Amino acid sequence: MKNEDSEEQKWVYCPVCGNKTRLRLRQDTILLYFPLFCPKCRAESLIDAKNFKIRQVGG
Repeated sequence: MKNEDSEEQKWVYCPVCGNKTRLRLRQDTILLYFPLFCPKCRAESLIDAKNFKIRQVGG
């Protein structure tokens, strides 16, 4: 059943190669030190996410 006020979702892009990952976020999602894996370049990055703003943690 679809919610009438459906939440907008956006794809998370890899901070290394810029391709789409397998992860989608809703606007109310908050991630801290999340290990994001990219299936294209096979890199793993730590990210923080809040209000669709993605920030890579560390180097």
